Amino acid sequence: MKEALFYKKLKNKVQCNLCPHNCVIEEDKLGKCGVRKNIERKLFSLVYNKPVAIQVDPLTKKPLYHFLPGGNALSIGTVGCNFFCLGCQNWNIARANPEKFQVNEVNAEQIVKLAKENKCESIAFTYNEPTCYYEYMLDIAKLAKKKGIKNIIVSNGYINEEPLKELCKYIDAANIDLKAMDNKFYEKFCGARLSPVLNCLKILKKEKVYFEVTNLIIPGLNDKSKDVERLAKWVSENLGDVVLHFSRFFPMYRLEDVKETPIKTMEMAKKIGDKYLSYVYLGNINSESNTYCRKCNKLLIERKGYFVGRINIKNSKCTGCGEKIIGVF
Repeated sequence: MKEALFYKKLKNKVQCNLCPHNCVIEEDKLGKCGVRKNIERKLFSLVYNKPVAIQVDPLTKKPLYHFLPGGNALSIGTVGCNFFCLGCQNWNIARANPEKFQVNEVNAEQIVKLAKENKCESIAFTYNEPTCYYEYMLDIAKLAKKKGIKNIIVSNGYINEEPLKELCKYIDAANIDLKAMDNKFYEKFCGARLSPVLNCLKILKKEKVYFEVTNLIIPGLNDKSKDVERLAKWVSENLGDVVLHFSRFFPMYRLEDVKETPIKTMEMAKKIGDKYLSYVYLGNINSESNTYCRKCNKLLIERKGYFVGRINIKNSKCTGCGEKIIGVF
């Protein structure tokens, strides 16, 4: 355990101010994330130094398509999540009880050492919501930055402004799930609110952290053309020309009765996205994911599944026509 950051003491309780739930937690109780506990009027992280998953992943799996293409990240995650998504893909760790989940402790120094041993130029905080293991993530990120290793978050974006700005000092890239442009969807599907996620994206832009956005398209919930258009338009108008991924839904967790997203719906989403943004990709689908220059159509990044082949970008420009390509190369 480690004493948590961003909380305040009340009379017989504590209030966690890490994420927008701002949980008021009674003695010996947990916050909504399930991993932050009030012990004698102090808030503790129960997942500090306790990853349940450590493995090497290609950055395309995050997905990050325009960040160090061809690179690998040492990817880690713990248990816990501050969302309650009905279609959660990692519900077995997101909803697990940390006090009943036995794992070996791995400290920040060991994580950075593993990244170096596996020739990973970055560490990705992923699998479950990294905000839930904020203190662990922050300590790793600080050390990694000193050692010349980049840091990545794959997040739902549900974090308060102060802790996010502190984290931005050490984070090099992010992929943020923007699940819908509808607060009712967030309330019903995630047990959260939309506005803090939008604010997170605006802060990342202001703090100059490179990020890409992912939207999971779920039949009957956020798959109408007006839903997609509203999202793509908001991204373009508020964040600029960022990379957008539309991901195909497959039945999972409490949405096992919902069928996978039709291919035609995915194609519709890409067509709409292409009206507003230069680089839109489809995920969880067998389709071409190469990157082409929007000006001269030259192949810029060749992808086969998660793996990257030819790269025709130099100094962040197309080697054919010199067009500036968004991303970190």
